[in-house]
Order: sequence, then C-alpha cells, then structure tokens
Amino acid sequence: MPSLTRQHCLTPEQGLTLLQPAEIAGLMKKLQPGWSHDPESSRIRRCFKFTNYYETMAFVNALAWIAHREDHHPDLQTGYNRCVVSYTTHAVGGLSVNDFICAARIDELVPDTARKN
Repeated sequence: MPSLTRQHCLTPEQGLTLLQPAEIAGLMKKLQPGWSHDPESSRIRRCFKFTNYYETMAFVNALAWIAHREDHHPDLQTGYNRCVVSYTTHAVGGLSVNDFICAARIDELVPDTARKN
C-alpha cells in the first residue's frame, strides 16, 4: 500500500468504506503527532499553531487547495495564530481513508516548528 500522501481520495463508487477501529488505530500511527481521534464524534482533529495571522492564513489557503483537489473538505476553526482542523466522512457516516489521506497531506505543509503543538 502506498504512503498516505501518494494516495488520492476515493468516492463511494470507488469502494470508499467506513473504517473499523483497528484500521483507524493503524492509520493514526501514520500521521504526525498532534492528531487525536474522538470515537464518539467519529472525527480526527489537530490544532496547528503559528506565529502570526499571515502564517495562519497561508496555511488555511494551502489546506483549501488540498481540499479542493481531493474533493474532501475539513471543518476549520481559525484564529489569529491557530487553526483547528477536523475531519470526518459524511458519505460513510464516520472515518474513512480519505480523512487520513488529507491529514497526511496537511502534515506536509507545516515546518517542524509548527508541529510541536
């Protein structure tokens, strides 16, 4: 199986399915530290911190490009120097591989200094 960042999001017609707990646990290990899984809401979430508004908005714009290209869109909460990213797949009623593909791609956007949150 190729790395998450080399995969593209699937549609239900292409075989997109709801992930099982063991699959979620395995995929969580492939993401950078900082991501958390909330089984109750069937979401993965991470708060990214930055030094100023410009860096935050640059991150949000890059994230928006990824979301558009993959046709898989996160929920965002954005402030002056932070952005909380939350993923779930409504089409399957919980987490799918698409959530992890996009999370891994987002991890590649931030320098190591932003990963220490």
